[in-house]
Amino acid sequence: MGVDIDTIKKDLFKIAMKGKWDEVVKIYKKNPMVHDAQITRSGDTALHIAVSDGQEDAVAEMVKLVQSERVPALRIQNERGNTALHFAASMGSVAMCQQIASTDPSLVDIRNFDGETPIFLAALHGRKEAFLCLHYICFPSPDQPVNYSNCTRNDGDTILHCAIAGDYFDLAFQIIHLYGDLVNRVNEKGSTPLHLLATKPSAFRSGSRLQRFENIIYHCIYVGELKEESYDAEKFRAVGKGKGVHRYPQNYKTCMAILGVFQNGVHIVANKLTRKETQMPLSNGAGAKESHPFFPPNYDSCFHFLKFVYLAMLVILGQGSSGLKKIQRKKEKHIWSAQIMNKLLESASDYEYDDTGSKPLPSSSPTDTDGEHVTAPYDVIPRGDRVGSINKEQQDKAQQPNSGDNKSIPDKWKKETPILIAAKNGVTEMVEKILELFPVAIHDMDAEKKNIVLLAVENRQPHVYELLHKRNILKESLFRKVDYEGNSALHLAAKLGDYKPWLIPGAALQMQWEIKWYEFVKDSMPAQFFVRYNNNNKTPKDIFTETHTELVKNGGEWLSKTSESCSVVAALIATVAFATSTTVPGGVQESTGTPTLESKPAFNVFAISSLVALCCSVTSVVMFLSILTSRYQEYDFGSDLPNKLILGLTSLFVSIASMLVSFCAGHFFVLKDELKYAAYPIYAVTSLPVTLFAMAQFPLYFDLVWATFKKVPQRSYKATPL
Repeated sequence: MGVDIDTIKKDLFKIAMKGKWDEVVKIYKKNPMVHDAQITRSGDTALHIAVSDGQEDAVAEMVKLVQSERVPALRIQNERGNTALHFAASMGSVAMCQQIASTDPSLVDIRNFDGETPIFLAALHGRKEAFLCLHYICFPSPDQPVNYSNCTRNDGDTILHCAIAGDYFDLAFQIIHLYGDLVNRVNEKGSTPLHLLATKPSAFRSGSRLQRFENIIYHCIYVGELKEESYDAEKFRAVGKGKGVHRYPQNYKTCMAILGVFQNGVHIVANKLTRKETQMPLSNGAGAKESHPFFPPNYDSCFHFLKFVYLAMLVILGQGSSGLKKIQRKKEKHIWSAQIMNKLLESASDYEYDDTGSKPLPSSSPTDTDGEHVTAPYDVIPRGDRVGSINKEQQDKAQQPNSGDNKSIPDKWKKETPILIAAKNGVTEMVEKILELFPVAIHDMDAEKKNIVLLAVENRQPHVYELLHKRNILKESLFRKVDYEGNSALHLAAKLGDYKPWLIPGAALQMQWEIKWYEFVKDSMPAQFFVRYNNNNKTPKDIFTETHTELVKNGGEWLSKTSESCSVVAALIATVAFATSTTVPGGVQESTGTPTLESKPAFNVFAISSLVALCCSVTSVVMFLSILTSRYQEYDFGSDLPNKLILGLTSLFVSIASMLVSFCAGHFFVLKDELKYAAYPIYAVTSLPVTLFAMAQFPLYFDLVWATFKKVPQRSYKATPL
């Protein structure tokens, strides 16, 4: 009998791998003993495989058979501890989740070996519809208390942590609505969801960089705020089946895109007619009515109508619905993340800012041994353990040289508050909102006694620094602080880390912005705010020289290579321009010595352009030679070398253009009148190689000009895929 079962299991495995699910269902009907048979090396049953393959009809039949036989097949776990419901929740299939969970609601409580329940996996993978399905199956009544133990895995992360970590802000909003106590829960690392959100600068408008064209589209797209959703089984089942599937022919794509833009316009008009104020996140994270700053309020509807027309024209002209959707997803992330931030801070505002922190929620119970919810306020560091509360003896010890070693600092002091994390990552919306709700947060310090100003300076966050600089409250004491090593803000501005934070290419331009950042911090505060020497007896100037040695070397090499390549072209143009400027087309009159073609307009163009080409090419050669012979001192990169490079490139581009004009004007006299119009395409083709060289150098030129005339450097943010 055992042999027969093994044979059936092998046949069942082969049929399942071939996708013959009708035959699998037949075997399930004839042989109930294989319902709980694990047929793969990883311990999966046929039901596991059917769910993984997305076979909703086959799963429905198999679940009915398992239910009728009353065997625990639905509770079979593979080697990772996952049941079939775990797989269905991970995939986001509402139909399969409903079929399996409705049969046995206790399946939602089963954990895998990582301590993850099916509802946790749905949140982990951003499956909002499946999450809501499982939640309302377990808790059909809104008055029924929810089971928080299913929302946490072994490492202390909750479903809200996972939703925020995955940028699933629409799901995170629903979790906050349904599981409000998770807002202040901490994991084993001591991080609340707010801590995690502070580490995601790309989720906010201040941390995203848009091109000019993208910025126009960004402001034209309407994105509404998130709202609480109730469970609609038919709606979610249709959404789950339709994901990723176009229900229209491919050649109708443009029409559907236009329809989407039209629906966008309808939403805007509907909001205006119902007088609903559209809440838009401002730089401070707060909501405000969306209006255009350049038009009166009564022109607002017209302005939104023009937005709608503009978006429709973009789609019709072939700008692409995919590009619009990408920008729309980005705007959704920015608006929804600010909404989530406000929700998290609203819940945190119910606590005293300096209240006691706590441990992460145990996976088995939503409460601690005393019956109290295990929650933490805004700051998870317990009272008395904050860095700002270190006793005098510890402070004296911290002021000694080399006392900044993290190994000597207790772990409970190493935890950073959300405002410090936001300052490090440049999330100005969160910094401003926290300071609005919790003014005392401005005194927060990390384990190295770095406050919000020092962290913003060290991590090159100009927007956060300017925001703090504009606040007049406690400005003097705030900017006067030093860290464990005695470093002031100017010391940290002078120190170059292992990363290249500035939004500019090339080592030389990086060095230029390093100097600008150092000078900006130095000039923004009085000189007496800074300590001249740190604990290692080093001035900011000493630190700047030490840490920028490699960057100065790389910048000098980059400038040398650029100047060498450009000087070769400039010298070639100078040679040609000199020969051209001494040549008179058509010769001169023997009697008077004046040019024969002096009266022709093209002759004047030739004479002026050849002279301009010669002067500019010589100027360019001189500038590039002066760069090559420079000493490449660190402060030369601030203005001297960039200005020479700008002048050299400008002269080079002008000389190239003048040389082409001179050639075309001189050659124009060679052709007869009947051929002169045919020469225009030839002139264009002849000028193409030199023009391509100039176009290849234009990005560098524009970056150089922008970096030179920009007073405050701009922080670079890594792009995230959408």
